[in-house]
Formats: sequence, C-alpha cells, structure tokens
Amino acid sequence: MVEDIPVRLVDSPEEALSPRELRLERGGLILRWGAIINGVLTGLVFLLALLGGLRIIPNLFSTLHTILLGRVVIGDDAAVAEVILLVQLDISFLLVMAVGLLAREVWALIGVWALVVINVLAVALMGFTPAIVTVLAALWSAIIVSRDVKAFRINPVMLKELRGRMRGVRAFVVLSVYLGLMSAFLALLYLIYEPINQRNGSAAAGEVGRILFMGVVGIELMLIIFIAPAFTAGAITGERERLTYDLLKTTLLPSPSFVIGKLESALGYVLLLLLSAIPLQSIAFLFGGVTEVELILSLVILAVTAVALGTVGIYFSATATRTLSASVRAYTTTLIATFGVPLVLAVLLTFISNTLRGLPSTVEAIIIYINDFLTSLNPIATALATQQLLIQQRGIGFWTDTLRDGTTIPRVSPWITLTIIYLVASTILVVLSIQRTRKVEQ
Repeated sequence: MVEDIPVRLVDSPEEALSPRELRLERGGLILRWGAIINGVLTGLVFLLALLGGLRIIPNLFSTLHTILLGRVVIGDDAAVAEVILLVQLDISFLLVMAVGLLAREVWALIGVWALVVINVLAVALMGFTPAIVTVLAALWSAIIVSRDVKAFRINPVMLKELRGRMRGVRAFVVLSVYLGLMSAFLALLYLIYEPINQRNGSAAAGEVGRILFMGVVGIELMLIIFIAPAFTAGAITGERERLTYDLLKTTLLPSPSFVIGKLESALGYVLLLLLSAIPLQSIAFLFGGVTEVELILSLVILAVTAVALGTVGIYFSATATRTLSASVRAYTTTLIATFGVPLVLAVLLTFISNTLRGLPSTVEAIIIYINDFLTSLNPIATALATQQLLIQQRGIGFWTDTLRDGTTIPRVSPWITLTIIYLVASTILVVLSIQRTRKVEQ
C-alpha cells in the first residue's frame, strides 16, 4: 500500500549520484587528498627544520634549500620558511577549489587550471619541488572535471540575489552614503595634517600621503568587520523566516551551490564597496609615500578578510534558526577571534618577554613567531605591520630579524600568514555549512 512506502526514500543520502555528480565528487576528492599530502609534507619539513635549528643534524638547512627551493638565492633558513609557507598557500587554494568544484562554479574550473600553470612555473623558475604534488593533484582533477564543461555555470542564486539587490534604490543609497562618509573622513584627515605638511615642506608630504591611505584602509577594514557578517548571517535563516527555503529546494539546487551562491551574492556587494573606494585611496599618490604595491596588498587584505568574515556569518546562518541569533553568534565569534584572543595573548607574551630576561634564542624566536601569528589574526594589525615592513625592510614577503644574542631568524610578512589562515578557515566553515544544510534537508 502507499502508506507502507518510507518517506525518506526520496532524499536518502545513499541515493545513487549521477555520472556528473560522481565526476565532480571525484575531482574534489583528488584536490582534498592533494591538500592532505601537502599538509603531511609541511609537517615533515617543519620537523626537519626544527632538527636543523637545534643543530641535531648538521648542514640540514642547506640540504633542504638545495632540494626544495634550489633556484632561489636566499639564506638557507629563509628558504625553508618560504617552502613551508608556499606549501601552505597551495593547501589553502586546493581546498578552495575543491569546494568550488562541488558547487559547479566556473571560477573553480579556471582556478584549477591556473593552479597547475602557476605551480609548474614555480617548479621551473624557483626549483620549488614540493609544487609537484599540487601539479599532479590539480592536473588530475582538472582533466576529470573538464570532460563535462557544461556542468559549470555562473551560480544562479548569486545572480538572483545580486539582481534583486541592485534593482532597488537602497543599494545605491548605501553606496552613496558610504562614499560620502569616506570622503568626509579623508577631508578631515587632510585638514588636520596639511598644516604639518606646510610647516615641514615636501619632507612631510609622504607622511601625509601614508596617513590618508591608512585612514581609508582602516575605515574599510572596520566596515568589513561589522557588515560582512551581517550580510551573510541572514542569508539562510532569512529564507526560513520568509518560508521560501522549501520552495528553493524544490528546484533541486545542490546544497554547495546554494550555500556558495548566498555567500557570493553578499560578498559581491561588499567587493563593490571596496572597489568604489579605490579612487579615494589613490588620492594618497598625489602626496607620495604610497606605492602601487601597498594598494594591491591592501586590497588583498580587505578581500580575504571579507571572505573569512562572510563565511563566519554563513556558517551561523546555516546552524541557527533565527537571523538575530545567527547575527549575535557571528559578531561574537568575529570580535573574539580578531580582537579578543590576539590582544590577550599579545599582552601575555609581552609580559613574559619583558619579565624573563636573557631568554635562550630558541625561546625568543618561538615568542616572536607566536606574536607574528597573533598579528595575522587581526586584519587591522596585519595592515599596519605590513605597511611598516614595506617602509623599513622594503619587502613584501620574507625578511631576516636579529635576536638579542646576534642570531638571525627568517620572518614573513603578516599578510601572507593572514591569507593562509583566513582561506583555510573560510573553506572549513563553508564545508561545515554545506554539511549542515544537507543534514537539515534529510
């Protein structure tokens, strides 16, 4: 009889996947395994670097430099640190592309092939041999998913949300008010520091330019911290509250496409706000003291921060039942992760380093690296530290620091660490959000 048919047969998780879905799942699985192998490789190189730092194995840094990054002429310890960070960048991009493939995003297909090309160039030009793992994984995955190019398309949820957002007057009013406030703040900074420029002549013009530039970037970072979670916290809960969630699921839209589409639509408008402020940032070029590199790095920090905080909102939107609850959880997590934890631990580390004099060089180096890691958790501190590094060291990547006993250690610009941490965290939160939506549907 009809009553005897189990209802869960319709949406059973054991239901057979279509050939297209199997192909995409296989491609994403290969990328995930590539990330896992790279993670194991990172741990192995880090362990060997630790043994080399403790002088347990002589000339180990030189050997690792020759094998892993043979064509780059830098210090041996700096080369090992660069290898570790480059492998971690590969891990983050592999995970991002794996999620994008499951959502059938066009940018994911392009990104996988781009990952192959970039890593091949890294092997050829830098002698970066660990990139071979990424090349093999990305190439294998790209060949598999490229057999069905029609499976990839522009996300329909993103298109629907963006069209609905931009058709009304509200989006343009918000954009106009945002640019007006930014312009007023920039004018206020100019009026405050222009007398200093006139008294000191051209020598202070560069300082005024840097202040104006960092003022605009700082306001944009604060804007992202407070509006990115708000834009995404109601993405899924809003559909439930409006009773349109079940209607969307009748379209047979896959959960990855639904979650990522909601995330892309919210971040698309945030990206529009960031791009619209570029002319205001460029005013600093009239005074000098700011280079194109600083502008590019500021956009990278802003974009990565927006993605990370947006995924925090989308995760709590998938786990909560109400938008208010999701927003409170998202803001609490954001403020604790970006301000609370780094501030408390940084104060504690400063107290320890100032109290305990004559620390061994190994302990001092560990404290410095932990402090750099905490700086990378906060986008505002990262932006300030990156600009200071550009001014003092004139480098955007790696540099060498001297400890109290004269020992030198390699250090990395915090924007690189922030990018790795935020991309990996964003991928994990998106995967958890997808799993949560699938669990609700079952």
